[in-house]
Amino acid sequence: MRKVQDYYFKKAKKEKYPARSVYKLEEAQQKHKLLHSGDAVLDLGCAPGSWSMYAARAVGPQGTVVGVDLQECKPFTVAGGATVHLFQGDVTDADMLARIRAIGSEYDAVLSDIAPRTSGNKWVDQQLSLRLSRTVFGIATALLKKGGNFYCKVFEGEDVKEFIDEVRGHFKSTRIVNPKSSRNESREIFILGLGFLARPGTGLEQVDV
Repeated sequence: MRKVQDYYFKKAKKEKYPARSVYKLEEAQQKHKLLHSGDAVLDLGCAPGSWSMYAARAVGPQGTVVGVDLQECKPFTVAGGATVHLFQGDVTDADMLARIRAIGSEYDAVLSDIAPRTSGNKWVDQQLSLRLSRTVFGIATALLKKGGNFYCKVFEGEDVKEFIDEVRGHFKSTRIVNPKSSRNESREIFILGLGFLARPGTGLEQVDV
C-alpha cells in the first residue's frame, strides 16, 4: 500500500516511531489517561511496534508491555521505559495465551490496532474487522484487571452498535474515539472502555488456557 507522507507520517519519522498509527494512541492517552505508571499493558496486533513503544514510555520502568502479532515485530528498548516482550503468533492459540499469562496473569490495559487483510469489499472488510475486534474483546475480558482499560479499533458498519453496547456493559465508562490522525478516507473508529467491572463469568471460555 502506498505510504502517504502526510503530517503524521513525517512526525512519526522525526520522533522515531515505526508508523504514524502511534498518534491514534497518543491522542487517547492525552485526553483520557488510559495508561498509568507501572501498568502492565497487552498490545494485540502490535506490528510494527509503534503502540508498544509508546506504551513502554507511558508506563515507565516499573511497567510491562507485551506485544503480539502474526507478523514479526523487531525488538526494541525504550530508555527509561517498560520491559517489553514481543511475541510472533496467533493470539487466539492456547500456547500464545499461556505465554502472555506467563508474563502476567492480569493486565491493566488491553490495546488493539488490529485490522484484517482488506479485500476491497466494504461489507466483507467490516465483518472481518468486527470478528477480530470481538476476539480481542474476549481476550480483554479474560485478562483485564478490575478497573482496567480497553482501547480497540473496529471498522464502522453493520452490527458495530451491538458490539459497542456489549463493550459498554463491562466498563464504568465507554466512548467512541475518532482520532484526528486517522486518515480522512478511513472507516475506522476506536472503542474506549474505562474501568473494567470484572463481573463474574465475563471471560470467554475459548480463550481460557
